[in-house]
Formats: sequence, C-alpha cells, structure tokens
Amino acid sequence: QVQPVESGGGLVHPGGSLRLSCAVSRTIFTFDVVGWYRQAPGKQRELVATVTRTGSTNYADSVKGRVTISRDNAKNTVWLQMNSLKPEDTAVYYCNTKVSFRITWGQGTQVTVSS
Repeated sequence: QVQPVESGGGLVHPGGSLRLSCAVSRTIFTFDVVGWYRQAPGKQRELVATVTRTGSTNYADSVKGRVTISRDNAKNTVWLQMNSLKPEDTAVYYCNTKVSFRITWGQGTQVTVSS
C-alpha cells in the first residue's frame, strides 16, 4: 500500500485559513475511507474528518462548521479546508486511507496557528 502524501501545512494567524491536500496512489473510489487526523504535542492522535467511498462525511465536534473535507476524483486528492483557525488547531495533520482492515498513514504536515 502506497502512503498518501500530505501537503499544505504552514504557519497561519488565528482566524486564518489553510487548505491541506492528501494525494493518494490510485482512484479514491478504491478506498473505503479517507480521513484526516491530527496530533498535537503531548496529545493523542485524534479524528478531524473523514469521507467514505460513497461521499459521506464525518467531522469531529471541535472542527464542525470550520472545516470541510472534499475530494477531487480526477486528481486522486482529498482536501481539508480549514477556516477560522485557532491556536488549539496547532498539530501535525495526517491523512490515512482505509481498505477493509488495512490502514495506511501519510507522513503528516505541520499546521501552526499563532500570532
């Protein structure tokens, strides 16, 4: 299983926006779920958002209304649009793909929200 590749992280001021991308190795419809997770220093990795093969989405309560997960099937890419960012959103953001019981993680991209 080829790792997904994340990009788009960086430093942003509170209230700002970022769009993260997750490039996967083949057509998105071959994955059961593609998800975004994050891990802040000293904390456990947690769910941010997921999208299933059928297009159903799920969001963590902490990001609902501020974050949108979407996919570009032609580009084999899943996007994570994040708005109204807060310092507590600072973390390494990881993409993963799930096929049956097999989960493959990317290397992550750092998001820092600071003034």
